[in-house]
Amino acid sequence: MGGVEACRAIRENSDIGIIMLTIRKSEEDRIEALDAGADDYITKPFSMPELFARIRANLRRAPLSPRQGSSVIAFGEIEVDLGTHHVSIQGRDVRLTPKQFEVLNFLVANPNVSIPHAKILQAVWGPDYGDEVEYLHVLVNQLRKRIEPDPSRPRYILTEPWFGYRLQLPSGKP
Repeated sequence: MGGVEACRAIRENSDIGIIMLTIRKSEEDRIEALDAGADDYITKPFSMPELFARIRANLRRAPLSPRQGSSVIAFGEIEVDLGTHHVSIQGRDVRLTPKQFEVLNFLVANPNVSIPHAKILQAVWGPDYGDEVEYLHVLVNQLRKRIEPDPSRPRYILTEPWFGYRLQLPSGKP
C-alpha cells in the first residue's frame, strides 16, 4: 500500500494528524496527498529541526481534551462545538481532520469578514507559511464537501477571488 492509500485508509477511521514524508515534489503529488487527508507534506531531503517544528505545529492544533464550557456556534443546519471539535449537520456527525477543523474554527471566529489566504495559512499551519495557497485551496475544497449543501455553489465558505475566504453566516447571526 502506498502513502496516499494509507492516508486515505487512516482518514476513514481517524482524525489523527498526518504528515507525509516523501521524495515526490510535484504540485500534483502534494495536492493528491492533501486531498487524501494529509495535514502537512514534507519532501526529502529535509532537516530534523524542520520535521520536529512541523510535528510541534501539528500537535498544537490537535485536540488533546475537550475544553471546559464548550461553546456551540450554529448557522444554517450546521452546529460547530468549538470545545469538543464536534461538527454536525441536521444532527448527523461530520468528521473533520484537525486541519479542516482549525480552518473552520478560524473562519467561525471571524464571521462575515474577508480573510487573506496568508492570514489563514499562518493561523492554521504556522508563521512560516503564507505562500502555500494551494494547501488552503485543497483544504477548503475538502471542507466544503463536508459541510456545504452544494459544494459547487457554496453558501457558507465563500471565495474572495485573489484574496482569501469568508464565512458567510445567514442574516441575523453574529
